[in-house]
Amino acid sequence: MSEILVEESVEPVSAQQASAAFDLATYLANQKLLVEQALDSSLEVVYPEKIYESMRYSLMAGGKRLRPILCLATCEMIGGSVDVAMPTACALEMIHTMSLIHDDLPAMDNDDYRRGKLTNHKVYGDAIAILAGDGLLAYAFEFVATQTKSVAGDRLIQVIAKLGRAVGAAGLVGGQAVDLACEGKPDVSVETLDFIHRHKTSALLEASVLSGAILADATEADLERLTTYAQNIGLAFQIVDDILDITATQEELGKTAGKDIDAQKATYPSIWGLEASRQKAQELVDEAKAILMPYGEAARPLQALADFMTARTH
Repeated sequence: MSEILVEESVEPVSAQQASAAFDLATYLANQKLLVEQALDSSLEVVYPEKIYESMRYSLMAGGKRLRPILCLATCEMIGGSVDVAMPTACALEMIHTMSLIHDDLPAMDNDDYRRGKLTNHKVYGDAIAILAGDGLLAYAFEFVATQTKSVAGDRLIQVIAKLGRAVGAAGLVGGQAVDLACEGKPDVSVETLDFIHRHKTSALLEASVLSGAILADATEADLERLTTYAQNIGLAFQIVDDILDITATQEELGKTAGKDIDAQKATYPSIWGLEASRQKAQELVDEAKAILMPYGEAARPLQALADFMTARTH
């Protein structure tokens, strides 16, 4: 992939310098506020109230809103607008929230806390939690299709297809299935672990980046670069997640710490150790940042978000 890392038009400034000069904290706060406002108005409580309350409980439970912010940032970098990308950004958070609701169920990862609050099934029961996840997943596609404005139909279809693939058996569902099958097995390979997380974690992050690009009418060269960027930050995100499960407290994580060890799950630290895992995550992030250098100043938000993957504490 080195042939797409350097172009003659690139200014002689490193990716590290570019992202270091960017005020990520302010950017995240501003973008998160926009996303929160859009999400709040996207879903109202109507009859039957309990299911809508359950959907809103998890959708509005906080979190980093990383996936919608990646979508917005990419769309703007390519030349699009926040208004064009916001329906897709909201849909990405609806899909992500569905995955968290279902992941926390007793039949899956069986967790009592998420984002510092009781998980959905602990508040509403297993049946309503399952239905809330189903409702959010279906509504996400409806929301993209009905609320996206000023986008050509073929690009909107590409975005919907990208979201569908990311969440289905070729993406999140497939990764989760392999993850469950590997629990308690002592000989899980790095290749299998990569498969799990490139599907379970990276697929939706990749869809977040690429959907924002497609909405802004990105070229094939843009999509090629952004695919590498997204896959790298997605895997780095999971490696750091595995590290934090060992090193962070429940209060820091907002969910139960040490779950991977208790479930006898294969993780990157269990195979490589903590230090080598940190090094690999940093290598992935460095490459992700470098591949965006042709975009100059416009790439600073995405480069800073890549740094956030390894610097975060929860």
